[in-house]
Amino acid sequence: MSARRLTCVIAAAAALALAACAREPDNRYQGWIEANILFVGPDEQGRVETLAVREGDKVAAAAPLFTLDADLQKADLAMAEARLTNTRQAFERAQQLVRTTAGTQKALEDAEAALREAEARYNTAQTRLARRRVASPAAGTVEQIYFRTGEMVQASRPVLALLPPGNLKVRFFVPQAVLPTLSIGDQVRVHCDGCPDDINARIEFIARSTEFTPPVIYSNEERQKLVFLIEARPERPEALRVGQPVSVTLVEKQR
Repeated sequence: MSARRLTCVIAAAAALALAACAREPDNRYQGWIEANILFVGPDEQGRVETLAVREGDKVAAAAPLFTLDADLQKADLAMAEARLTNTRQAFERAQQLVRTTAGTQKALEDAEAALREAEARYNTAQTRLARRRVASPAAGTVEQIYFRTGEMVQASRPVLALLPPGNLKVRFFVPQAVLPTLSIGDQVRVHCDGCPDDINARIEFIARSTEFTPPVIYSNEERQKLVFLIEARPERPEALRVGQPVSVTLVEKQR
């Protein structure tokens, strides 16, 4: 055997040995960390006037995040307030006229309807003005900021992304042979580089459809390729990061 061929054989054997050593245990599966991000944006377009947070900040629920310029909303509120004052005076005059039989019931009803409409417009204007100040919908960490002070943002476009710790989840796949052994609420253990050893998670989702569909005729070999998505909620989300690769070990159930 030539030296070159002997070298190739040794390299191949070493590669197989390394692959065997790196093989995961039967109850351990590869996965990753994902999250349901909250994208916070305004109801109406406007220019960002103040930004109260930075990327990486931890915020409490209802904490101020940002404000938009409110000149138009303030003008609308002033107009609605003036209209409300006028219609209220008109309604009071209509009441007095009915009492003195100088007015009609129809005129009073019309004045009352106009007053209700003016009150609704005033309340709407107040709400629009108040919503120019946007607060955090939940406690979490500011993951990313898309618009800075002075920039124009369109309606429903997110100004920032917020990650509540409870929205972090572990995703991994198991073969169909393992699926009957799993149930919602089962405990799994999460492992990752540099993470604590005691990160537990609870299964909260088991897919009902496969992620890989083989040909119509299912041989024994093809059935081994069927995998199902599992999602688990970690008990210590602060120890994990979005996009982080992890290994998930199934915890044997106590009988």
